[in-house]
Amino acid sequence: MKSLLKLKVLIGKYKWHFLGAIITLAGLTATQLVVPNIIQEVIDEGIINKNADILIKAALLILGIGVARAVLGFVQRYLSEYISMNIAYDLRNKLFDHIQRMSFTFHDHTQTGQLMSRCTEDVRSMQFFIGTGSIELLQVIFILVGTTVLMLSANVQLALIAFIPMIPLVIITTDFGGRISKLFYAIDKSLGDLSSRLQENVTGVQVVRAFSRESHEIDRFKEKNRELWQARVTVVNEWSKIMPTTNFLVVISTILILFFGGKMVMNGELTIGQIVAFNSYVLILSMPIQHIAWYVNSAGEASAGTIRVFEILDEEPEIISKKSAFIPKKVKGQVEFKDVSFTYKGEKRPSLSGINFKAEPGQTIGLIGATGSGKTTLINMIPRFYDVDKGQVLVDDVDVRDYDLIELRRNIGLVLQTSLLFSSSIRENIAFGKPDASNEEIIKAAKAAQAHEFISLLPEGYDTVVGERGITLSGGQRQRVAIARALLVNPSILIMDDSTSSVDTETEHQIQQGLNELIEDRTTIIIAQRLSSVREADLILVIDDGEIKERGSHKELLKMNGLYKEIYDLQLLQQENFDEDLKSIGNTKEVNNG
Repeated sequence: MKSLLKLKVLIGKYKWHFLGAIITLAGLTATQLVVPNIIQEVIDEGIINKNADILIKAALLILGIGVARAVLGFVQRYLSEYISMNIAYDLRNKLFDHIQRMSFTFHDHTQTGQLMSRCTEDVRSMQFFIGTGSIELLQVIFILVGTTVLMLSANVQLALIAFIPMIPLVIITTDFGGRISKLFYAIDKSLGDLSSRLQENVTGVQVVRAFSRESHEIDRFKEKNRELWQARVTVVNEWSKIMPTTNFLVVISTILILFFGGKMVMNGELTIGQIVAFNSYVLILSMPIQHIAWYVNSAGEASAGTIRVFEILDEEPEIISKKSAFIPKKVKGQVEFKDVSFTYKGEKRPSLSGINFKAEPGQTIGLIGATGSGKTTLINMIPRFYDVDKGQVLVDDVDVRDYDLIELRRNIGLVLQTSLLFSSSIRENIAFGKPDASNEEIIKAAKAAQAHEFISLLPEGYDTVVGERGITLSGGQRQRVAIARALLVNPSILIMDDSTSSVDTETEHQIQQGLNELIEDRTTIIIAQRLSSVREADLILVIDDGEIKERGSHKELLKMNGLYKEIYDLQLLQQENFDEDLKSIGNTKEVNNG
């Protein structure tokens, strides 16, 4: 429950609203506690002494109290809901902003479903406690203090007798409160796991259907759903034990008051009005006490949510800009790797080892290598998606760790192998990195990416809304839109991670022709599986097992008879021989016709 103390940071912004809610709550409690005294006076002075004036005054006073309670109740509820709604709003924004700034390492080891659960379900539990649970719990404290003072002032002996059952109640409630937050943490974790399983299945629905694994996935979902069910049942079982206990102890308190208080009335130590007032205080106290398990339950759920939410908020991004970060006027595009090594968190083998190369402004660098050789890891070092363990990555002779992160990435255009599009129009997707781009600029970028033709044929052209992750477009179409998106920002450094893998060779050739004009004045780094995409590069690096095994131009690498030559023989030699045969046939026909 100590975790709930962290909520004061969130409440601070609304401290005056919270103070107002407490004051109105105190007023509500006071108006509630004054009624038994009025009833006592009505019985002892009005009914017994047959004084009608007291009855009329009491009726008017209770009516006024009722109006006051209605007004105070409205103000208190409004302020409570205002605080809880705004805190939930602020907290969701804060969480989303924090998650956006977290490093790639964080996202590599955090399930999407867990993040979604913390931003929704955990925030909801905190919101509910702040708006309702905490106020109700505070009201219990006010009522408990108020009734204790009034009962002790009326008759100390009877008050102490009435509070005997409260001692085990406090012990039981304290024990319950100590255990419940852990139980709710288990629920929240199970809910996060279930959300992750659901998100993963929805995302991979095509693969599931393709391999007829629906039954397997249903069983996996049932397993996680069962864990959530079991966690909730455990809480319900604990709650079901304490609820009857609290009700029983309140009944015992009432019995004690009636038994011992009745004797005191018969002995003349108490009046009938006093014992009625005493019993009224117990009844006032009984309702919140009977629900104290529910209030503690709400606090436990909020405590678990607070722990999970602040687990995210308390984790600082690993990659941030320095306070005196370098902001360039213009990035020329020189990229240099100096003895760079890198190992992913939790891995033993390095993904990169001793990487050294330099790309001058305007040069094109090609990266070739087997899957998992470290090509994508290498290019991820340039925009600082990860920081090197050893060595330096320089842009225009400045270490990327010294750059302002936003400014560095603004000068880098990135086309990933998996081209993610957002559920918005094609126009908005292309202009994602430059929202103020003109229509002419968007079309120019689309033409360069060989996307304009197919976009024009869509029902609403550039205003056509694509489905989630661009699912309504083909892989090649998504790839071309992603290339247009990168080109539009006019970056000094363009990185293409196997960006033409989803298009046919003819479209690849067309894209390459369009790009040739656009990459003249910018540094371009191309990762490719097809040698045809990089054979014209100024420098080709052959990556294997995280190291640069070979480097040089296309012709230089062929002369080495190494790994590049092996790839060439598999991919291009046969095609080039075929092209030569076609030329020979054409020349023979010309001679014969002549």
